[in-house]
Amino acid sequence: MDLALHDFLRTEALVHVRDGMARRRLDALIVSDLSVIRWLTGFSGSSGRLLIGTGQCILFTDFRYREQAAVEVRVAETVITQDGFAAELVSGTYPLGSAVGIQSDSMTWNEALRLCDKLQGISMAVPVESFFDDLRMLKNVIELTHLQRAAAISEQVLDMVLPMIRPEATELDIAAEISYQHRKLGAEKDSFDPIVASGPRGAMPHAKPSAAHFRVGELIVIDMGCVVEGYASDQTRTVSLGRVSDEAREVYRIVRDAQQIGLASARCGMKASELDSAVRSFIAGQGYGEAFGHSLGHGVGIDVHEEPRISSKNDRILEENMVFTVEPGIYLPGRFGVRIEDTVVLRSDGAHPFQRFTKQLVELQ
Repeated sequence: MDLALHDFLRTEALVHVRDGMARRRLDALIVSDLSVIRWLTGFSGSSGRLLIGTGQCILFTDFRYREQAAVEVRVAETVITQDGFAAELVSGTYPLGSAVGIQSDSMTWNEALRLCDKLQGISMAVPVESFFDDLRMLKNVIELTHLQRAAAISEQVLDMVLPMIRPEATELDIAAEISYQHRKLGAEKDSFDPIVASGPRGAMPHAKPSAAHFRVGELIVIDMGCVVEGYASDQTRTVSLGRVSDEAREVYRIVRDAQQIGLASARCGMKASELDSAVRSFIAGQGYGEAFGHSLGHGVGIDVHEEPRISSKNDRILEENMVFTVEPGIYLPGRFGVRIEDTVVLRSDGAHPFQRFTKQLVELQ
């Protein structure tokens, strides 16, 4: 990884953050969302607060992360707190100005109350929401490299675990193998708990792996992702153990065609709701509209679920270098489910999937 380029891009992001602060008339901004802190500074610890001012950027953390922050953080000063962030913040060492923004959508109510109490008579606390969404949606070249690498690892793992699916294996066996192989191939962790759902359990979009054994003639939904340098992957494929019914094969075809419509329809300048509608209308026209109950997709980056949301309720305009999933599904309770998902980067000429794994129905023997 080119550290100098990464730090340059983080510094550029901080410029845009300060522009947003100026528009909101904020003299300082307290960042409590650890994903945003990692995005802006590279810090991957589990305890930290970031103070951004007009001329300062300070990471506050505790003794456990002294050495880690020294390695990871180069665009901000690091302060190791002794009595907690709130006490350090109002010590008089740091210029806060008259208005300090706090992330109302990521800070707990109790912490917000404590901060407001500490800031009373020093500075006015101003709640801000969704402050970083627009800034994080457009990915730079390094972010795209990490996202592509995470996707490649997950695809390699999927290829490794499919031959392990047999009647004597369980959903939990495959889920555990996915997590193990992700790490063995260099990922930090799973981006979410793997979903391995066979037969009727595949009709639950977020089914947790169980001790159920795989049965011949059933579809199996596998949804998985990992994290590389803080950036997530997300992919779903539906396979079968042996040959499935003609109806299941037909539903698979509909979902595959719907997903292809989504990939082919995505373009810069369209609304997210329009992309969702293009796919949803096709599935409804095939008679399965009620069986596709979730949004078409979501943004992927430092968080595996972020903006832009590709849903019927989101009229956000899609732009070049946005990264999001295209994941239609059909779920028939008590019978089976099918979902196919790629993560794509939107370019001037359309959507480019990170995944290359086949969309043909894989029939495991």
